[in-house]
Amino acid sequence: MRVFVNIDHVATVRQARRTDEPDPVRAAVLAELGGADGITVHLREDRRHIQDRDVRLLMELARTGVNLELAASSEILELACELRPMQATLVPEKREEITTEGGLDLGTDTAREGLAKALGRLAAAGVRTSLFVDPDEGAIRASLDLGADAVELHTGEYANATTAAERREQLARLRTAASLAAGLGLAVHAGHGLTYENVGPVAAIPELEELNIGHSIVSRSVFTGMERAVRDMVELVRLARA
Repeated sequence: MRVFVNIDHVATVRQARRTDEPDPVRAAVLAELGGADGITVHLREDRRHIQDRDVRLLMELARTGVNLELAASSEILELACELRPMQATLVPEKREEITTEGGLDLGTDTAREGLAKALGRLAAAGVRTSLFVDPDEGAIRASLDLGADAVELHTGEYANATTAAERREQLARLRTAASLAAGLGLAVHAGHGLTYENVGPVAAIPELEELNIGHSIVSRSVFTGMERAVRDMVELVRLARA
């Protein structure tokens, strides 16, 4: 199980004052020292947090892999193909949303055509590809048909569950989806809304290879420092796998 640390919200704090601190690239270095297996950043079209400069520096300085999250837009695709991160994860993106609200729309021919072109461009540049999808059979089979190397299962509904019964239902949904994806030969990742309190049951799903966790780690780092916050999360994941 790999733990990738999303440092977007370090950049969110920086952009609140349009200054040069806190530097998300420095946060990435500390996350790696704390045991992160990789760094995730979402370069949004409106550049609300991560900036092009951040991605370029990360590509030079990160000792682990960089997972670049992006919408299937030509401008950011061009940058991804130029920089060639270890992995690119295509995600849905709305200007007005606070955070990503769900998996990619794979239900229309237009949506699938756009994703297929984006995946083709990334693959031609030698970039490993992943699609951020809801944990549903249709989305997983569509991801395979489109040629993605991996799927990242959206864990938001599990994380937002308000009752034990709902949580069990969403966890079962994630387990079923992970088993299906792995059986089809896709690498299986997961992320969104995972915290120190709820990560264990998800991390214990045997087919999962990678978790992407950001907000909860960055929040704890305000009090403990980034290295310690990452180390605490990695330990929880390791215990769940054991």
